[in-house]
Amino acid sequence: MTQVNRRSVLKSAGALGLAGAAGCLSDDAANGGGGTLRVGVMQPLSGPLQYYGQQSVWGFLSGLAYKHGQDPLDVSSAGQETVEGEDYDYELYIEDTEASADQTQSVATDLVQEQEVDVLVGTSSSASARRVIDNIIPNTDVPFVAGPAAAADITSSSDYCNPQVFRANENTAMDARSGGRYVANETDVERVFIMAADYSFGRAVANNYRTVLESEGVEVVGERFVAQGYSEFEGLYDNAAEANADAVIGGFTVQTLPAFLGTGLSGDYDFRLFGGFATRITNAALGGVAQRVFGEDFTAQDLRDAKLGPFTTRYHWNQYDNEINSSFVDSYTSTYGVVPDLFTSGTFTAASSLVQAVEESGSTEAGDVVDALTGMTVEDTPKGEGGYTYQEYNNQARSAMTIANPVPTSDEWADSWDSPVMPSEPVATVDAEDATIPADADGMNCDL
Repeated sequence: MTQVNRRSVLKSAGALGLAGAAGCLSDDAANGGGGTLRVGVMQPLSGPLQYYGQQSVWGFLSGLAYKHGQDPLDVSSAGQETVEGEDYDYELYIEDTEASADQTQSVATDLVQEQEVDVLVGTSSSASARRVIDNIIPNTDVPFVAGPAAAADITSSSDYCNPQVFRANENTAMDARSGGRYVANETDVERVFIMAADYSFGRAVANNYRTVLESEGVEVVGERFVAQGYSEFEGLYDNAAEANADAVIGGFTVQTLPAFLGTGLSGDYDFRLFGGFATRITNAALGGVAQRVFGEDFTAQDLRDAKLGPFTTRYHWNQYDNEINSSFVDSYTSTYGVVPDLFTSGTFTAASSLVQAVEESGSTEAGDVVDALTGMTVEDTPKGEGGYTYQEYNNQARSAMTIANPVPTSDEWADSWDSPVMPSEPVATVDAEDATIPADADGMNCDL
């Protein structure tokens, strides 16, 4: 299919009846007098990943609000919203992907063809983001800001890298480059056994940690992949013990993590457990395990003695001390009743970068937005001024990462963080340059 320009519509048969189209430049913007950026926001707002989608939308709305000195819109479901600015308005078409790649493709097709959006944003699923990159982006000039989909290959594989595809959110390679190096250099871990879910996220976690750990001289003594919801971990931990591992890393989400942690912390094994801090619902599951194992009044020392952590965090509300983050935490908590979570800094930054692109270029035209985003250092981010920079070789934003330990949730945050466990204050910060896959690294196959 031929790529279409901003004012033409090319109808052609494709997967799921895809009709390629491009968003339309508003007349005001075409005449250089400001205008409206039409944004298609795609996230799972129902089903098992609903909270992932909600926090992603809330982060995006918070970024738009911050850039315009407003309070974020209180939106939790699909619909059309408008954020008014001094020079440009932002017309949002928020759609529920239902955590389905098929539904995401259908939604993206409608947003581009029927709603004539100028940019696509989303989604929480890497499989869904890949579907948009494969089947929508080649047929339109509309840019796509992916996220919080975290599979590293979206911005490292030649199969998915595209000059129109950007990602502000952190990815699994950044988790591994930060956490793996810290564990290798700051703990006594020498032999690691990897357990992970048998789908794109789990395999991405395993692949990236294996690469980083082995490069740092840590031996990976085994890998096992299991279905989501798997619960019989005793045999896998026995495999790790037989392999003489001294640490285990788990690549799981909330469906599988409680059983993984419950077995590891049962007292029958003596492994360090490390990986990445996840969202509040996963931390709640972790805290529930801690309460069952150590009692309701477990302490930070209990968790340290159990060798739980350290964990990498892409973002949590208490990891960055700057004015932008303080404002973000206050407005987000006031609006949504919870503190900003794992995905929110990246989606805040995605919104902030789009506003910056439109204002700096003076245009909502696709090519101008893409040119402005390419290589951009984003001014306003929860990780501080200039906290994210889109890399020109792959359009992935690099940013700092932090290392923290799990600790009991303090009274200060109990009302806005519904989990027995929270991240500690940072024990280390990994510079953006060290957290991001370099252009010349093995496995970086982008050539934009």
